[in-house]
Order: sequence, then structure tokens, then C-alpha cells
Amino acid sequence: MHLSEVDGLDARTTWWIPAVVAPERNWPGAPGCRRGARYVVNRETLRASRDAFDPFDSRLSCLNWIMSHRSALNEALPGAAIRAVRLDRWLLGMD
Repeated sequence: MHLSEVDGLDARTTWWIPAVVAPERNWPGAPGCRRGARYVVNRETLRASRDAFDPFDSRLSCLNWIMSHRSALNEALPGAAIRAVRLDRWLLGMD
């Protein structure tokens, strides 16, 4: 799913995404970024992304996915904490 397709999601459901914040400038997980830049984690590539994501319909399923892929995520996104956040709050810059 791309960010432009977010209006197609059921608004009655609270959607969750794995998100990450760049811990440093020019972070290896997102070269050229600034410190504190916010990204979603693309489930297919396990990379930081600004517009490609697949939301989960529950926080538990998002956390389960993060835990089951934690070693690959730590390798792809070094030094950053991956968190399950609500999609609506992430889009508004609140998480």
C-alpha cells in the first residue's frame, strides 16, 4: 500500500504500522536523512520508507510481526527502535 491509498482503508478500524525514527543524521537505514526523521517499515523489504507500508488491523499482530522479524530488522535498521504505532497518529505527526 502507498500513502496515497490510505483513504481506502476502513475508518472504523484502528490501523497499526511498524515505525522507526532515525537515530542519527545520514543513518544507514535511510541514507541522507536527518536525525529524528520518521519512517514506516516496509514489510516486504524490511527497510525504512516514507510511503510504502502494509498496515495491521491490531497492535498485537503488528508487535508479533516486529518480534518475529527482529533480527532482520536490527540488521536492516541498525541502532533504531522499531515500535508499533497507530497509523492515524503517525500520519498526523503525533507518533
